[in-house]
Amino acid sequence: MKKFITMIILNVAAASTALHAQLKPINTSRFIERTPHAAFSDIDMTQPVQNSARQSYIIGEHSQTYTAVRTVASFKINKYETTYALWYRIRIAAEKRGYVFANLGQEGSAGRRGKAPTDMGSMQPVTMISWYDAIIWCNALSELENKTPCYTYRKKILRDSTDTASCDLAECNWNADGYRLPTEAEWEYAARITKNGMQRSDRASGQAEAAGANDEQAEQMRVAWFSENTNMTRTVATAGTVFLPDAPPALLAGNANSAGLYDMSGNVLEFCWDWFANYVEQKERATGPAYGSERVSRGGSWSPYTPFINAGDRYSFDPNEVYNYMGFRICTSK
Repeated sequence: MKKFITMIILNVAAASTALHAQLKPINTSRFIERTPHAAFSDIDMTQPVQNSARQSYIIGEHSQTYTAVRTVASFKINKYETTYALWYRIRIAAEKRGYVFANLGQEGSAGRRGKAPTDMGSMQPVTMISWYDAIIWCNALSELENKTPCYTYRKKILRDSTDTASCDLAECNWNADGYRLPTEAEWEYAARITKNGMQRSDRASGQAEAAGANDEQAEQMRVAWFSENTNMTRTVATAGTVFLPDAPPALLAGNANSAGLYDMSGNVLEFCWDWFANYVEQKERATGPAYGSERVSRGGSWSPYTPFINAGDRYSFDPNEVYNYMGFRICTSK
């Protein structure tokens, strides 16, 4: 009888401990999703500009009619597209703190929408969100990690993606330590930088030799999920792997570009900060025009609607549009 009572007490204590754990503040720093690959972390920032000096290159070289010199300051960018697991975790925590999202997000191109992540789809990129949702989510992640949010309007932190008027007029604090979308200049720099300079922009990101030189023989399929080798999104960081439908590749089994970034070409199209316009010379930080009607997206995707996956290819969409081939990756200035 004593043994039975002791077991009840232990069970109650365990339940109380579990409940207490659920009530603790969220810790998003270095969030590591439970996956078959213990080394994988949804947030793994890398620094393409390896020193504090500003770096210059010609944006759109070999791929665009209009080109211009772009200078980028030191920044960090995530190695991976934002996974649904990370999106969901931050969205749920943010909504409890008053954040509002117009779209709840979806697991990859054909997964569940707004629901808890599944084993099969959690590490696919989030889709079915708008540019507005993405910048609000970046602010949420920043606040949850006690960083300074980047996006404000009239000095007020933006926390509602349904307030599209304020989001359209958003200002970005480039000196803040919070998370944000990359500028178009930062995105292309990260997609093209190699050990030996810049790869051509009319190649897929990573379509270069190991030493960094442009590789005429390298196939796009080696570095990207796109319409010629898939009909849906795939788990991040798996592009270039050979697999059977019932045995999908493991995380990190794919090929990164020369900067260590995965899926810069293909899988999902990635939002950038800039309003779309022809390139013009910009002496200061290149952030695009102050106003516009469509925001830039880069990288192409799995979808035949966005088949151009080269590092210099450009797309533009109304910031309110949502598709199952559009996502984003995060960036920081510090």
